[in-house]
Amino acid sequence: MAGFRTLSSGLRALQPGAFGADPSGERMARIRRSPHFKDGVFQNPGGPARTRPSGSTLDFAKVFFDKDTRPRRTPKGTVPVHSTTLADIARPPATGLRLTWMGHSSVLAEIDGRRVLFDPVWGERCSPFSFAGPKRLHPVPLPLAALGPVDVVVISHDHYDHLDMPTIKALAGTDTLFAVPLGVGAHLEHWGVSAGRLRELDWHETTKIDGISLTATPARHFCGRGLRNTQHTLWASWVVAGDEHRIYHSGDTGYFDGFKEIGAEHGPFDATMIQIGAYSDFWPDIHMTPEQGMRAHLDLQGGPEHGPMLPIHWATFNLATHPWADPGEGTLEAARAVGAAVALPRPGEPFEPTAENVPSEPWWRGVALAPAGGRAAAQALTGAGIQTASDAAAMAQADTVSDDTRRAGKDTEDPETLPAG
Repeated sequence: MAGFRTLSSGLRALQPGAFGADPSGERMARIRRSPHFKDGVFQNPGGPARTRPSGSTLDFAKVFFDKDTRPRRTPKGTVPVHSTTLADIARPPATGLRLTWMGHSSVLAEIDGRRVLFDPVWGERCSPFSFAGPKRLHPVPLPLAALGPVDVVVISHDHYDHLDMPTIKALAGTDTLFAVPLGVGAHLEHWGVSAGRLRELDWHETTKIDGISLTATPARHFCGRGLRNTQHTLWASWVVAGDEHRIYHSGDTGYFDGFKEIGAEHGPFDATMIQIGAYSDFWPDIHMTPEQGMRAHLDLQGGPEHGPMLPIHWATFNLATHPWADPGEGTLEAARAVGAAVALPRPGEPFEPTAENVPSEPWWRGVALAPAGGRAAAQALTGAGIQTASDAAAMAQADTVSDDTRRAGKDTEDPETLPAG
């Protein structure tokens, strides 16, 4: 046994630092006291969620290695990144609220005089290794050091495309505070963030920082960074509210009825930031399609007449087998079908959700391979898939989207070799 322990300790010593650290001590004791922790793991709302590909390995391999669809998973040209981000964010937002999508799920929110940075990923790969893993498809709009002071960094969960060790280590050298789901603080402390700068929350808990409140709300996902997934760190969506404005960031999640409850308690919102990429019929429980994302947005807002939806979790990393541009196209069509406002900024393009000039052009079309059969055919399929959502929105805020109909017009996505979210 002594030899086994020595070997185990040696293997742990060889683990990449990006694996982070498992919760222990009082942090683990608090996790065990959580009402959402049962049988040794955190539980999802709505019951167990499939976190790995369902069906046979052969079926998945056929989709993953298909030579006709693989080229469509990346842009054919240079992704247009907004060129004046630094100058634009140097001026305070006229309305008191401005969002700057930095790519994937990273968003800088300037809200009522405070600066909140969601899921900052400035690394070249969402991976524990510098030489392997999904690589960035466009550069970050501006260097992290040029971003300026940040009041609080909000982390949704500990997957590599949301919690990036190099970025956190850089931010650890600033005065920013960190709001994270229960257990995630163990990773940040391992990387140099002091315990006094952490606000670690369970679902439905709120912390106040410099005049804004941050509430961790439920999501339907999973966690894990290392070779084994202990499910000992929580995943969350977030509500951030100031004196005048309130916003919502979904993190990663499958669709579930809890969006209505979150909206009833905390909404409506001046803007929602909703995950609409890396979806798949192989794991339908943990990521949303654009149509499901729009349904979640309407649930949160109580209808289409409130603030816009900003689609996130797409365009920056190739994490799926669906075409690169499908999340953008699907979001655009879903918004049109239900009459909802949607913001479609280029990476790095700041916008004010309550202003009149919210970006709405499909900027990705210039660098995306055209769908098989042409864009009109693809839009017809998307339109057919969201017709049920359109009808339901008119009657009951999109209560009855038909997932089966939607999936008929979609490709599926590949799983990540490591849990990148």
